[in-house]
Amino acid sequence: MPRPAHIPHLHKSLYPLAWLYSGGVWLRNKLFDMGILPVEEFSIPIISVGNLTVGGTGKTPLIEYLIELLSPQLHVAVLSRGYNRKSKGWKIADENASAQSLGDEPYQIHCKYPHVVVAVDSNRRRGIRNLLTLSHAPDVILLDDAHQHRYVRPSFSIVLCDYNRPIYSDLPLPAGRLREPRSGLSRADVVILTKCNHILTQQEMQHEAAMLQYDAQRMYASHIEYGSLQTISDNTTHNIADIIHPDTHVILLTGIANPQPMQQYIEEYSHNIMTYNYPDHHYYTQQEINQVADDAHRHQSVIITTQKDAARLRAMNLTPDFRNNCYVLPLRIALQPPHDTIAFDQLIGNHVNSRL
Repeated sequence: MPRPAHIPHLHKSLYPLAWLYSGGVWLRNKLFDMGILPVEEFSIPIISVGNLTVGGTGKTPLIEYLIELLSPQLHVAVLSRGYNRKSKGWKIADENASAQSLGDEPYQIHCKYPHVVVAVDSNRRRGIRNLLTLSHAPDVILLDDAHQHRYVRPSFSIVLCDYNRPIYSDLPLPAGRLREPRSGLSRADVVILTKCNHILTQQEMQHEAAMLQYDAQRMYASHIEYGSLQTISDNTTHNIADIIHPDTHVILLTGIANPQPMQQYIEEYSHNIMTYNYPDHHYYTQQEINQVADDAHRHQSVIITTQKDAARLRAMNLTPDFRNNCYVLPLRIALQPPHDTIAFDQLIGNHVNSRL
């Protein structure tokens, strides 16, 4: 039975423009498929993590999952475009890195995993070549948000689809959020349904595979798991139940594509929530932060934000009161049911080992 899907961002009046956009995407893909546009391959394992839509599907949590899976044994590098950064060209993370120089998500990864090489370059071929010339060249490269960057052919491609915003109910840009039609899944070695709100049954997985026109044997489902709260000032961890009580006033401060799952999670602890929801990758102004600080002081609030937002906020002039009352809520991707984690880890491990 088809499940209901509410996708409020659709603008069907723009479908003529979406049709033109789709035609351009189809022609571009055809030129790559025919070899008219050049595609470069590299000898080392290159794992691409991408999607078919604009907006958050959980790419960064999966990149972090792969880092934790591979980096204990291998030298891992992450290459991103560095969306919305203030710099240009090739940049590699060092002690002077910031959200402005790398972009918020690459900087977040750099801070969490300092042993991993993190670099940004909109020209992925140049970025890969530069990584391979390092004195300690990586064993494996993780390409962030690269499914549409077809000038590089990854050795393994993972595409993420938000379970709550099914692409088969969406429309191409600008009428919807599709960067390319679902036929783009044919280039994926694995498809992962993300942000599932329950454990999907085998029947549900079969239905999703049929709707996506994709092989169910190469599909996984996942959900979000939230960790302990961390103070934004020094990353001290706290049990969320020790910080947020039913009568606690909470300010949820986010600049991400879809804050709804996070808000629903916090509502399990307090219904007294004030939200400040900004666009994805938003760079906060001092005036905006001062407004949050004033409201937090007035209501004696706890401020909760995301890891991605914290990467931008830490560089700002935050008052001691703001820093002392602001907590970061980390999240991770969890594959379901538990045996899928083992199967997925083995799949990735076998692929990487076969290329080394």
